[in-house]
Amino acid sequence: MRANYKKTAIILGLSVILIGGVGTIFAKKINNNVSINAQAQENKKEEEKIVNYVGTNEEGKKYTYDAKKVADKLAKYDYSNDGKKVVFLTFDDGTSKTNTPEILRILDENNVKATFFLTGSNIENGGEKAKELIKEEFDKGHAIANHGYSHDCKKLYPGRYLDIDAFKEDFKKNEELIKSVLGDNFSTRVLRCPGGYMSWKGMEPLDKYLDENKLVSIDWNALNADAEGPRKNAQQLADYAIKTAQGKEMVVMLMHDTYGKEETVKALPTIIKYFKDNGYEFRTLA
Repeated sequence: MRANYKKTAIILGLSVILIGGVGTIFAKKINNNVSINAQAQENKKEEEKIVNYVGTNEEGKKYTYDAKKVADKLAKYDYSNDGKKVVFLTFDDGTSKTNTPEILRILDENNVKATFFLTGSNIENGGEKAKELIKEEFDKGHAIANHGYSHDCKKLYPGRYLDIDAFKEDFKKNEELIKSVLGDNFSTRVLRCPGGYMSWKGMEPLDKYLDENKLVSIDWNALNADAEGPRKNAQQLADYAIKTAQGKEMVVMLMHDTYGKEETVKALPTIIKYFKDNGYEFRTLA
């Protein structure tokens, strides 16, 4: 009888150990699954955060292109795109009461979307009309990007070196101004440094800031030269734009949408026609 009790006790003990071991394994598996699910949720949140930084409306999302990929290629002077031609028409410094409506009309007529890098001081100087134009740009599916508030290069880059605190303050002020026009839910991860990123020294703190906040700085690899050298007429601007775009599958075209750029408006149909005739797809930066 005692032998049977002893045998039963041993069996029960082994069963407890076995069940405990299985329970431990099961618990670890649950914890691992919880950890994996938590990580997946975190990744999803990050992806959604990036997706929400589109700078355009629902209709405009059809035309967006990953600005980070474009910026990386520009930094490497690599303008290839696997044989697929793509062009980004970009306009700096807007809005203006005289030129912005005409630019929007031409873009509409040609069924083309563009990216507008807005400057806060020009928005405020333009009053309610400027705000109406920003809303029109957004409502038409164009992309809205941040070009800073002041465009004061001496303030942003004293001695040609970046002042990161001044830069962040300037761009934050412009971000808040654009939100006051388009709503608090609006956000864009795309910015353009006044004067262009490539023009200044000591930009490493900006690189870190952009990376930490998932922002993208975009320069250009073609331009119509409406802000360089002597004043040009519409044909000269169009010729310059075409010349600087040739041989590039990926083109980021710099133009300006502000006062005194009437010839840019006149040149725009010719520039658009060139890209259409040469098989380029028009996209926006987001």
